[in-house]
Amino acid sequence: MKYLIYILSLYLLIVTYPSKAQGVTKLTLEEVVEMAKSQSIAARQASTTKETKFWEWRTFQSNYKPQLVLNGKLPAFTRSFTEVIQPDGTIQFQPVRYNNSSLNLSLSQSVMQTGGQIYAATQLQRFDDFARKNTLYNSTPFAVGYEQPILRFNPFKWDKKIEPLKYDESRRVYTESLEKIALKSTEYFFNLLLAQVNLQIAETNQSNTQTILKIAKEKFEIGKTTRNEILQLQLESLKAQKAIATAKRDLEIATLNLKAYIGMQTDSKLELIVPATISNISIPNQLALEQAFENRSDAISFRRLILEADRAVAKAIGDNGLNMTLTASLGFSNRGLTIPDLYNKPQSQESIQLQLDIPILDWGRSKSRTKTAEAQKKLTEYTVEQAKQTFRQEIYTQVTLFEMLKNQLTLTAQADSIASEKYQIAQDRYVLGNLSITDLSIAFQEKDQAKRDYINALQDYWKTHYELRYLTLYDFEKQRKIQPE
Repeated sequence: MKYLIYILSLYLLIVTYPSKAQGVTKLTLEEVVEMAKSQSIAARQASTTKETKFWEWRTFQSNYKPQLVLNGKLPAFTRSFTEVIQPDGTIQFQPVRYNNSSLNLSLSQSVMQTGGQIYAATQLQRFDDFARKNTLYNSTPFAVGYEQPILRFNPFKWDKKIEPLKYDESRRVYTESLEKIALKSTEYFFNLLLAQVNLQIAETNQSNTQTILKIAKEKFEIGKTTRNEILQLQLESLKAQKAIATAKRDLEIATLNLKAYIGMQTDSKLELIVPATISNISIPNQLALEQAFENRSDAISFRRLILEADRAVAKAIGDNGLNMTLTASLGFSNRGLTIPDLYNKPQSQESIQLQLDIPILDWGRSKSRTKTAEAQKKLTEYTVEQAKQTFRQEIYTQVTLFEMLKNQLTLTAQADSIASEKYQIAQDRYVLGNLSITDLSIAFQEKDQAKRDYINALQDYWKTHYELRYLTLYDFEKQRKIQPE
């Protein structure tokens, strides 16, 4: 029985050990960024917005394709009293009871160059007079027509210029959204990494302080140290315990924030790997500026805003002058008591109409609308020019900052290494009795601060790296444009 219990215990230890080991998930910065881009709520929102813009684009394209429409009134029954003018000019209300149904099938096509519309149609109408018990049919077997606005604003021509820009802009906005997600996930990554480093620092300090305190107590027993140093070390031990509790709390909060943002559903603990810097990367100002104006949605937005301002001016001018609409149609029509009668020798049908709209006296309203649109166009031009200057300045600033942070990161890495070595030497000297507790405490604080400074510098470096990717939509490491998969 003892051997059986021993074997069973060993088996459970072997089985449960891997499951505990699997409870820790190691992640790099690149893995966190890719998870955020693929499964975060922000990524799904960006994808949905992209899909919405795609279908809006398809809706626009359909406006320039033939439209086949069937409409009608089935049934159209009426039972009421209607006024009837008598021969002597008086009015009598007569009872009516009838059905006036109709069907109309039309095929239309917009003409982008002129803003007109050409169409072909066929129509069938049936009238049932229930009071007199008779039925009549009316039909237009075939008719073609054309409707053309004259000296009026042509929305089709302007939409043909602007809508493709809006769609291209939406696709680039989607790419920018993914890069913004990468930037945000980088921030959450380093918040957790700093909390992780703070916990490691606190636990290491606690261990080192306990070791030094043990040595100090031994030295105190033989009279080689003072009670004040013992109290100082005990105080450092309490600070380390407090720092551990604070670091654990911050670690838990940072872990929850990172998991929530990147859409990670697992309950496993996260262990982040400190990222390295990108070696041999250089970002010339001119290259960054060229790629930004070529790839960013802002570059398209600048052109779109100017075109929309031009469209507003054209609409104000087109709607304020002499407006005419010419409508012409040609076809066949007939009437009969039965449907076959409608197609027996149908009569020709012609129609032409010119509708005029001439403003005679509007108290300057037309002129005011035009001047308002022209002033708005000037304001848009100034706004776009200011936005371009701000855009250029932002690119230059980020490139300069990135180069500066590369150098700063090198210096903070050296400072971290020096501070760690200095603390180790100070700890050894204190054990040997060649260093005061005050100097040891200073070395202790410098080591911790140097480690935090390095992590903060690393965070600034990577955030600026992803900020430049977002501003230019260009991967300077691989030297290619950023295209969403």
